[in-house]
Amino acid sequence: MDQTAKLHATLNIFASIRNPLETVAFVLLSAVILLAQYLPDAPGAALAVESQQAALNSGDAAPQSTTPAQSNSQTKTSSTNNSQSTQNSEPKQTKRMLWVVPNFGAVSAGVKFTPLSPRQKFVLASHDSFDYSSFVWTAMITAQSYGLDSDPELGRGFAGYMRYYWRAFADGVSGTFFTEAIVPVVTHEDPRYFTLGRGGFWRRLSYSLSRTVITKTDSNGTSFDWSEVGGNALEASLSNAYYPPQERGLHQTLRDWGDQMESAALNNIAKEFWPDIRRDVFRQK
Repeated sequence: MDQTAKLHATLNIFASIRNPLETVAFVLLSAVILLAQYLPDAPGAALAVESQQAALNSGDAAPQSTTPAQSNSQTKTSSTNNSQSTQNSEPKQTKRMLWVVPNFGAVSAGVKFTPLSPRQKFVLASHDSFDYSSFVWTAMITAQSYGLDSDPELGRGFAGYMRYYWRAFADGVSGTFFTEAIVPVVTHEDPRYFTLGRGGFWRRLSYSLSRTVITKTDSNGTSFDWSEVGGNALEASLSNAYYPPQERGLHQTLRDWGDQMESAALNNIAKEFWPDIRRDVFRQK
């Protein structure tokens, strides 16, 4: 499709929006996508913190004197290095799962806690929202909804597909910013997933599921996870502003909230066991 055809299709989409709230949502989404082009290309803030800590843990020890007076110091240094070597041998999180899925907000087991600033929380949410995989994933779920004709009011053809697409993309962006930036800044919670990494399968499974309702605070304590529970509720409520009337209301909002919480639980399970899968299945060090 040439540029003229694309522009014509875009104008058709905009012209088909009759609800003023839909117009506002469409314009805001377009502005956010444009602003995303100016985001830094560095990985998420969480990984930056983790990488710095890993570099400290894996750094070479300073040369030690071999004089008899320094023997006790050598013994302590050797013990410390052995402890660090054991820690470094544990499987670590990577910035992507399966080399594609964003995993910027996962922290490896044993990494010293360092809180995120409000700005770092927004940077993390930005990278998760506008990573290239987000556009591909949205295209996939849009194709499913379009194929099932789940919202007949949105129409058919390219214009209809794009009406599905921008709504699905708006769901993802708003949900990510509510759960990883806006609510965590207000409640002083940490939006990252902190890997347990030890214990049996059932212990780690229950831990990962519990992280949908329990989270770390910026002071390294624990609290009810308002970021996840409340953030997803805000996203489900906001969708009433731009979906057709038949897809609005309390019942639909609660169903959308439940879907988001289920997705969060599955994501936590994947993050918890990804380091082990990477090491044991794919034989990656």
